[in-house]
Amino acid sequence: MTTTSDPTADQRVFRPAVIDLGDALLRPWGRALDIPGGVVPALVAASADPEIARWNPLDSAGPAAAEAYLDRCDARWADGTMAAFAVTDAPSGALLGNAFLRWTNQADGIAMVGYWLLTAARGRGLATRAATAVTRWAVETAGARRIELFHAVGNDRSCRVAERAGFPYEGTLRASWRFEGRDYQDEHLHARLASDPFPEPVRSGPLDPHVTGGPSVPCHEDHRS
Repeated sequence: MTTTSDPTADQRVFRPAVIDLGDALLRPWGRALDIPGGVVPALVAASADPEIARWNPLDSAGPAAAEAYLDRCDARWADGTMAAFAVTDAPSGALLGNAFLRWTNQADGIAMVGYWLLTAARGRGLATRAATAVTRWAVETAGARRIELFHAVGNDRSCRVAERAGFPYEGTLRASWRFEGRDYQDEHLHARLASDPFPEPVRSGPLDPHVTGGPSVPCHEDHRS
């Protein structure tokens, strides 16, 4: 993994960077992001993915909402409070998913991480690698001390991603998160410290554009905002 970022960035402030995973690039979400076919249509299409809608409903169900999301990403990159990355295929630039970090207690160095992947990108370890990469980047460039990860109880595949990415299970939060139109749901809390060892890199599998199923790995996009 290699990164490019501003070496003069203040500690505990997220600054735009590109994180290179080899077969995939993590690139900052925002109006300037170049995605084949357009970033707004790509976001709208992602919001229609049934597994993303089940575990991590996106507020980009139409072009106007997608544009508003991109504006929020630009604003949060500008103030250093959130780092939202589009996971893209390195050769083609196509959208594969999302990985993000957001400060929940900036002064105390506590952030949270989340992710989702489109169907064709699932089942090859990419969620684990992306979550690990953004966490390492936050520790090394912004001084994150504790990074937390939340997912709905029942999202077992996301639970396994968390553990493989070095986030041990810490407990169950009762009735802590409400999906739109549903009752409050219990969540698992996973967390890691900056001093915890990072896991060995997960071997990447091939990207198969014909895959129509696979692991569901989204966790909350904008939890406790």
